[in-house]
Amino acid sequence: MSSEKAIVSSFVEGAPPGEPRSLTGCLPDIKALTISSPNLVNELGPAFQKYNEEQFATVKLPGSSQQVIISSHSALGGGRYYDLESSCSFAFDHTTQKASAVESHVVDGEKADLAKSTLKALSTYVKEHFTNAAYGAYPIENDTKIAIIIVANKYSPSNFWNGRWRSLYIFNPASSSLEGSIKVDVHYYEDGNVRLLTNKSVNMSVTSGTGAGIAREIAAGEKKYQEELNRSFTSLSEGAFKALRRQLPVTRQKIEWDKVASYRLGQDIGGGAARR
Repeated sequence: MSSEKAIVSSFVEGAPPGEPRSLTGCLPDIKALTISSPNLVNELGPAFQKYNEEQFATVKLPGSSQQVIISSHSALGGGRYYDLESSCSFAFDHTTQKASAVESHVVDGEKADLAKSTLKALSTYVKEHFTNAAYGAYPIENDTKIAIIIVANKYSPSNFWNGRWRSLYIFNPASSSLEGSIKVDVHYYEDGNVRLLTNKSVNMSVTSGTGAGIAREIAAGEKKYQEELNRSFTSLSEGAFKALRRQLPVTRQKIEWDKVASYRLGQDIGGGAARR
């Protein structure tokens, strides 16, 4: 891979949530930056695919209002993906983030039934705790395990921030283990750039081995993590952020804000008059 292609690919793959809300919005900027290599955009398909699959991009199928998830666990190959709940497969354009060519796709097997029951049990939790979310469950590794995904996006460009919650779990019925990670990505970009990236590993046990049991453990684990985040934010606000700010001006005296209009700038505030 050329260095120029590698650099541009890294820009795409590391884009904050909501920035390439439709990746076509990035293309004019990419073309402007790579004007000396006009064909480079045509070579970025793998970067767009990696971004969409890792970020759990969501898309509405033609004629449907329900969001489905793009991930490596739902990939069928050849640019096609499937959704277990709607029993369909579809083609997905990673550049335009559009779905097309919807076909029936029925998944059978013991783990498919468990995945469906997990989706049903997970529905109540997701709808209660997320305002704009999609979730999916997929039999993986030759029908021996189940991958469960939750992704929630919240964009507020008028207030200069966007955020995404991603959680991925792998349930192994043989060991009753539920392992995975919860990732939070928030970008604030008014007059600068501040980005929060977290990655929480989780390891739980589902002794019942049922869809309801899986959903219950996920709900409990994510509630616990949300509480940890809230405590961390409080600690930052009252601790680290305050430590970054002067307790007093350089004059070592508090400013009397009700009299600030009468101060002579550079003398009364800066102590200039006292040094004469």
